[in-house]
Order: sequence, then C-alpha cells, then structure tokens
Amino acid sequence: MKAGIRFQLCLMMFLQFFIWGGWFVTLGTFLGNNLGASGSEIGMAFATQSWGAIIAPFIIGLIADRYFNAERILGVLHLLGAVLMYCLYTATDFASFYPYVLAYMIAYMPTLALVNSVSFGQMQEPAKEFGKIRVWGTIGWILAGLVISYVFSWDAKAAIADGMLKNTFALCAAASLLLGLFSFSLPATPPKSAKQSGNEQSGLGQMLGLDALALLKDRNFLLFFISSVLICIPLAFYYQNANPFLTEIGVENATGKMTLGQVSEVLFMLALPVFLQRFGLKLTLLVGMAAWVLRYVLFAYGDAGSAMAMLLVGIALHGICYDFFFVSGQIYTNAKASDRTKSAAQGLITLATYGVGMLVGFWVAGQITDRFAEQGGHDWQQIWLYPAGFAALIFVLFLFSFKNEQVTNHE
Repeated sequence: MKAGIRFQLCLMMFLQFFIWGGWFVTLGTFLGNNLGASGSEIGMAFATQSWGAIIAPFIIGLIADRYFNAERILGVLHLLGAVLMYCLYTATDFASFYPYVLAYMIAYMPTLALVNSVSFGQMQEPAKEFGKIRVWGTIGWILAGLVISYVFSWDAKAAIADGMLKNTFALCAAASLLLGLFSFSLPATPPKSAKQSGNEQSGLGQMLGLDALALLKDRNFLLFFISSVLICIPLAFYYQNANPFLTEIGVENATGKMTLGQVSEVLFMLALPVFLQRFGLKLTLLVGMAAWVLRYVLFAYGDAGSAMAMLLVGIALHGICYDFFFVSGQIYTNAKASDRTKSAAQGLITLATYGVGMLVGFWVAGQITDRFAEQGGHDWQQIWLYPAGFAALIFVLFLFSFKNEQVTNHE
C-alpha cells in the first residue's frame, strides 16, 4: 500500500471515531443535566445506536453493495450527519432532540461498515494491514475525550451547569463536515456487482446474517450466541451511565479519565492472541465476563475521594471486558463459520449484540436508573449492583454449559 493511501485511510479512521467519541460518551450527562431527561429518555437516546445497527444492513446491502461507490456514500452520510449534529446542538428539549439523534444514528451506523470496505479495498493482506489502520480510530476516540476534558473543560461541573456540553455537538458537526468532504478524495471503492456477489440476495442476506442461521444448530455456538446477547445488557449500563455517574459524584475531567478504557483496549488487544492460544476460548470468554462483574462492583463501592483508584481500575478494565469477550467472540465466530458464511456470521452476531442486545440493555438501564433516582442525584451503588449481578449470572450459566473449543478456521 502506498504511503499516501495509508495516510488517507488512517485519517479517515481517526475522524470516524473522533466524531463518535466526541459526543456519545457525554450524551447521558448532557441529557440529564441540560435537557432534564429521565433515565428512560436517556435510554431511548442511547438505543438509537441499536436502531441504527438494525437498519444499517439494509442501507449497505440494498444500496452501497449494489449501486454506488462506498467512499461516495460515506461522504454523503457524513455531510448529512454534520447537518443533524448542528440540529442536536440547537435542540432545547428532549422532544426536539430525539428525532435528530435517531436520524443521526441511522445515518452514522452504516458508515462503520463503509470505512472498513474502503480500507479493505486497498489492502493486499487485510489480516496484517487492517489493525494498523483501525488503531487510528481508537486514537481518535481517545483524543476526543482528552480535548473535551483537558482542552475545553466542557465536562467540568460549572461548565456543565452553563450548558457547555452542547458544544460537543458543534465540534462533531465540524468533524463530520470535514470527513464528509474528505471522503470524496478517498480511493475509489466500487460496488460489488450481482455477478461478483453470487446473486441478488446475497449482499443483504450476509449483512443480516441470514446465511449463518444454520450455525445456531451447534449447541456450543448457540450458547455463545445467547450469552453474547445477554452480556449486552450490562454493557449498556456502562455506555449509558458511566459518564453521568462519574460527573455526578464529583470526578474531575471524567471524560478524559474514561479514555483509559480505550488505552487498555489497545493493550489487551495485543495480549488477546497469546491468551487465547495459552488458555483456550472458554477461559478467555469467562475472564471477559468476570471483568464485567468486577468493574461494576468497583463502580458500586468506589468514590471520588479515597476510593478513586477503584473507579480508575473499573474504567481500565474496559480492555478485558471488551476484547476478551467481544473480540474473541468475533474470532470464534469466524472460526466456526465456513468460508461461504463468514461474513454472514459476523453480520448475525453484530445484529444480535449491537442491535437486539443493546436495545434491550439500554431500556433496562433506563428503567433501573429511574428506579433509583433521588432528590439531586441517584443511588449509584444500587444501580451498579444490578449489572454486576446480571453479569455474574451469565458467567455461572456459561461456566457450566459451554464446552471448551480450540479456535481453528473451519473450511
């Protein structure tokens, strides 16, 4: 790959995840403090990610894979996203905010697949090259959090009271505009023809995972599949409540501190292949589940004073929580599927987790957060013990029902 193209792809990935990390992390804090949203309403707002994940395959499968270059659709969607981000910036209540955030996530979620398509289209050896490009997305997410906390201090207590967090939407609108325009200069990534894809239905069928449903006949894979959906319920608590929780209990620069999670994600991604090889799939998945339990117990009993270290460890566990379960699960899914159904299998897992699982998770998180709302705050200890208990239950069920397997490619 030429250096110029590599730079373009790295910048594309950087902006793609800078945009997401620049508003999504502080969304719950903004809605609760500045728009007076309830826990259920905040859950609705976060659930737009799931609706976007459910609808995205139709946009990719019916449009992107058939009629237009991926980089052009990427550009159009981010330009639309810039407009919608500005609308979010100007919203004054939840009723006006929600339609815009729903429309935005329906436009944004397909771009996650599009940036991958543009990247893979320029690679001779994706297995070796993609990681070096994708890591710039994580760097973008980290930098967004650091800018919010340490450059602009929009998440400081006084700044939140003054409504400064709405500036995150203006920042991301500008980044979306930049990426939208930049996308039209990316290398051409033409659509797959029907002949290339095999038939007219295969693109959408693969994205929805319909071609991989036969995998669910395998008892072990079915147990993994169900566990993946269920573990998304405690996962939703973190995305929805972590920043409001840290801010409410008085942690300074909460958004910046939360980037420890992405730093650990990179580090544990490097350790994952070694761990999988040495300890096997089942133990790796169980360690990931156990990390969710430990994280939420640390959140339940930590505070912004003498127990601050508990909160920081809880944040830093994100690498184990995410990599050891979700990334190793993607590797397991790839190994279980045949060459013909690998893409469909990944589509099935994505739809089940980020679509159905997270949709249920955000609803549950919203209900429990409302249940423990108090005058001027929340009983966070009770709130965090719920996902801790739920993750522990999934851990026990998985421990006694899943049989260990060697992760080898299925031909």
